[in-house]
Amino acid sequence: MEDLRIGVIGLGLRKNLATAAHRPGRGSVVAAVADTDPAVRATVPGVYEGAVSVEDHRRLLDDPGVDAVIVATPDDTHEALACAALEAGKTVYVEKPLGISVEQCDTILRTAHRTGTRLYVGHNMRHMGVVRLMRDLVARGDIGEPKTVWVRHFVSYGGDYYFKDWHADRRRTTGLLLQKAAHDIDVIHWLAGGYTRRVNAMGDLMVYGDLPRRAPDTPRPDGWLREFDWPPAKRRDLHHIVDVEDVSVMNMRLDNGVIAAYQQCHFSPDYFRNYTVIGTEGRLENFGDRPGDEVRVWNTGPSSYRADADFVYRVPEAEGSHGGADERIIEEFCRFAREGGHTDTSPVAARMSVAAGAMATRSLREGGTPYEVPALEAELVDYFAAGQRKEVPGR
Repeated sequence: MEDLRIGVIGLGLRKNLATAAHRPGRGSVVAAVADTDPAVRATVPGVYEGAVSVEDHRRLLDDPGVDAVIVATPDDTHEALACAALEAGKTVYVEKPLGISVEQCDTILRTAHRTGTRLYVGHNMRHMGVVRLMRDLVARGDIGEPKTVWVRHFVSYGGDYYFKDWHADRRRTTGLLLQKAAHDIDVIHWLAGGYTRRVNAMGDLMVYGDLPRRAPDTPRPDGWLREFDWPPAKRRDLHHIVDVEDVSVMNMRLDNGVIAAYQQCHFSPDYFRNYTVIGTEGRLENFGDRPGDEVRVWNTGPSSYRADADFVYRVPEAEGSHGGADERIIEEFCRFAREGGHTDTSPVAARMSVAAGAMATRSLREGGTPYEVPALEAELVDYFAAGQRKEVPGR
């Protein structure tokens, strides 16, 4: 079997995806990289042997030797780049989120449907051990039928990761209730077995709105992802535009009746992502999300709180970034590029997580007004449910 030849557009913060895809002789190689930064392009030959580096992504898309493309650029560029790659007939991986608006997502899905080109979206949390463990426990019926999901996401590094670069500019992200929460909303949908139908939210820019910022076109400070400021109010060198919220809460009613809640804070002292799912016969909760951490299940009672739970499960051991999820998602993408068929990630689910986050962001900026999440065209739902084949079985 010849290696799948992959082109990468954007070799920045998600460089680990390219690294996971470069496995010469084992199924896939990075054959070309497009990046606008000459310093990044200069590193390509030494990291991905045999790969070419170009400034213009169109040269990569025009290359008949490139079989598939990973789009890992800033969020506001996903629509244009994904559609260009689909039009070029390349199987496309779009790093989450799929877009920064419902309209952008729908344009990408329509382009994939019209061209018949395969589309894949990088919601790697579906390949994280903790999420798959929780999904399996729910599917097995350990807590009965899910009825409510609560998620708390404390982002201790948020002031450094999201307020010192383009993430802080709502023109490029819509907001962190979409950009950062897209993963969590997707997991809520996966665990609960439905998509958000109605949302309302509240949020604010409480801490980072008045802190010192860099002048436009000023590089990020050295060590910005290795050296962190504390306490939050002492952070400096923020992006010159900061207009996204640093704390938010979101309430959701899903189309199957499940009620869910999501909370996000970017000035917590510790990093913690906690899921609680309560069903008709029990509750599960994760304590950490790394290999070796625990998912606990309570399904006897009633009783007072019991920290020991009825059952305790360990998150499976795994090597690689994001608990091995990046390696597993690239493996699934390469298989999909070769063969097509079912994938655990879903372009429709990716669109629905963006839609929920976008409408929640609108709600929080309009005083918590509830909004309905726009439905996706039935033709597109059917197309992606059928494995991205034009002929839908049974019709």
